[in-house]
Amino acid sequence: MKTVLFGLLACTTALAASTREGNTPAPARPAYLQATYLPLASQPSVKELTAMGRTLFFDASLSASGKQSCASCHSPAHAFGPPNNLDVQLGGKHLRTQGTRATPSLRYLQTSPPFSEHYHDDDGDDSIDAGPTGGRTWDGRADSTHDQARMPLLSAHEMGNATPAAVVKKLQKAPYAAQFRQLFGAAIFEQPEQAFSAALMALEVFQENPEDFYPYTSKYDAFLRGQTTLSAQESRGLALFNAADKGNCASCHISAITPNGGFPQFTDYGLIAIGVPRNRRLAVNRHAAYADKGLCGPDRTDLRDHPEYCGRFKTPTLRNVALRQTFFHNGVFHSLQQVMEFYVQRDTHPEKWYPRQRDGSIRKFDDLPASMQGNVNLEAPFDRQPGDQPALSAAEIRDVIVFMNTLTDGYVRPTLKSPAAQP
Repeated sequence: MKTVLFGLLACTTALAASTREGNTPAPARPAYLQATYLPLASQPSVKELTAMGRTLFFDASLSASGKQSCASCHSPAHAFGPPNNLDVQLGGKHLRTQGTRATPSLRYLQTSPPFSEHYHDDDGDDSIDAGPTGGRTWDGRADSTHDQARMPLLSAHEMGNATPAAVVKKLQKAPYAAQFRQLFGAAIFEQPEQAFSAALMALEVFQENPEDFYPYTSKYDAFLRGQTTLSAQESRGLALFNAADKGNCASCHISAITPNGGFPQFTDYGLIAIGVPRNRRLAVNRHAAYADKGLCGPDRTDLRDHPEYCGRFKTPTLRNVALRQTFFHNGVFHSLQQVMEFYVQRDTHPEKWYPRQRDGSIRKFDDLPASMQGNVNLEAPFDRQPGDQPALSAAEIRDVIVFMNTLTDGYVRPTLKSPAAQP
C-alpha cells in the first residue's frame, strides 16, 4: 500500500504544478488506482479526492468525542496550526486528555524528505552528512502525509479512536458515505483496513493541495519575486537573521532560494537539540522520571538505543510563525519575543530560563537526563558564556521579529492612489 501511495504523491504534485501553470494535460491512469479494492471503472480525480479529504479534515464526527476534527487543532486561519495559546491541545473521548507535544503547522511540508539518519544534501557534495533529517512530526517518525494522518485519528489524547475499524464505522454513518463508496468502490466498507487507507489517501491528497498548504503568498515571497520591497526594519531583520555571527537563524531556517530555483521553506528539515526548558505545566512532566527525548523516545521507539539522538526535535518551518501562540515541541513559550530572547540568552543568562538548584547552581537543559545533555547544540548563537553579551540586542530582536512577520501568507500589495485631479 505504501508503494501505491508514493505513486499518488508524485501524481498529485505533478498535476497540481501543471494546473498552477495553466496546463491541464490529461494524466495517465495513476498507479494508486490499480489497488485491488478499487473497481477498474473507478478513477477518482485529484479534484474529487481533494474534496473528500477536505470533508474528512473538517468532520468532527470522526473523533471519539464527536467534537474534534483535524481542523480543531490544525486551523486554516492559523496556517493549519493551533488556534489558541494552549501549551498542548486537549483530546480524547471527553476532550479533557492533555497531549504531550505542541501542535505543529501542516503547511509547507510538501518537500520534506523521508527520515534518514544520514542525510546528504543534493548540492553535489555527498561527503557532507547532515545527520538525522526529514520525516513528519516533532520526531520525524512519519515519512509521508499518509503516515502522519493516521496518528491523530488513533491517538488516545487526540481524536481518540481505538482502532482503524472504529474510524470506518464512523465513516459508514457519515452524510457523505455514499460519495465515499462512489469514489472507492461500492464494497469499500466491507474491507475496513482498505477503507481506512482510502480515507488516509483522501486526507493526503487534500494536504498536497497548493492553494491551502503551500500557497507562497507572503510578503517575503512577493519580495523574492521582485513585486515589493522590504522596509528598512524588515531588511535589517533579514540581515540579522542570516548573519552567522548574529542570529544565525538561516543556518537551520534557510531563507535563500534553492539552487534549483525553489522558494525557501525556512527549515532544513533537520532534527536538533537546543535544550528547551522543561514545561512544568504539562501533566506528563509532573513525573520527575519522565523525559521527552525526541528522536529516542518515548513516542518514537526505533531509535531508543541511540543516546546520541536524544533531545533532537524537528526544525519547524518559520513560515507563518507570527500566527503561532505556542512555540517549541513542549509549548513552553508563548511569544516570538520569548523565543528570540531564549535563543540569544540561553547561555549568557541561563538563570532566566532554567531552575536554580539547592546549591545555588543553575540546572541547564533541565528537560534532558544529565547523560544526554552533551547532545545540545553549541553553535552560534549558543556559543557564549555567562557574562558575555547576547548575540542580539533588544533592538535587533525587534528587527528580526518584524522580518519574521513578512513570512505570513496572505500578503496583499498596497495599491497606489492616483493623484487627485487638478481643478
